[in-house]
Amino acid sequence: MYSRTEVDHTRLVDEHVPLVKRIAYHLLARLPANVQVDDLIQSGVIGLLEAARHYDPSQGASFETYAGIRIRGAMLDEVRRSDWTPRSVHRNARRISDVIREIEGREGRVASGAEIAQALGVDLEAYHDMLRDAVGCRVLGFDDLCDTDADVDNFLPSQGPTPQESLTRENFRQALADHIDTLPERERLILSLYYDDELNLREIGEVLGVSESRVCQIHGQALVRLRARMSEWVSDGERV
Repeated sequence: MYSRTEVDHTRLVDEHVPLVKRIAYHLLARLPANVQVDDLIQSGVIGLLEAARHYDPSQGASFETYAGIRIRGAMLDEVRRSDWTPRSVHRNARRISDVIREIEGREGRVASGAEIAQALGVDLEAYHDMLRDAVGCRVLGFDDLCDTDADVDNFLPSQGPTPQESLTRENFRQALADHIDTLPERERLILSLYYDDELNLREIGEVLGVSESRVCQIHGQALVRLRARMSEWVSDGERV
């Protein structure tokens, strides 16, 4: 016989399995080809089970919101554990960020792709290839930059953040929002369509009337620009 709590947990899991699949396919669109959707779904189900066990409705968040954070975090953790990204890709991502920071600090305006490529000593096509590698290999990811998993603690009273941690997170979110507002219009739009509306790159390309490859380039440049502007918040370690 199942207890009432066990039945509630089972119901929550059964009802939200489609959420796991939706998040898995959304993440898959920006991960390397060797990442299998079944692996994402498997790790996401583990996140869903954890969410069902720990969910506290009295904290004010809906279960779908809470579970989505847990599921996405479990998937990203699994991807990070199997990170095969060459060190050269990490180095190139840091070089691009450094160049953007230098140009924008010197000129007081947005650095263009052509300027960035010239400062790197490569042509525009090679620069775009570097962006695709960085985004595709998870060197640059909005979820990592935003520290999405940290918000889970807000729903766990026994593990909640200290006042100082809460203030730091709020300052981070405000700084990120401010920097997003200063991005070029098309970069802002693509980030909104991808992260808020959860369209994949192909769908965004159809909305904007450009190729999926071009969306990938703009998306990558937006992320690397944000990384450069958020340098005081982002680690310079091997993975960002």
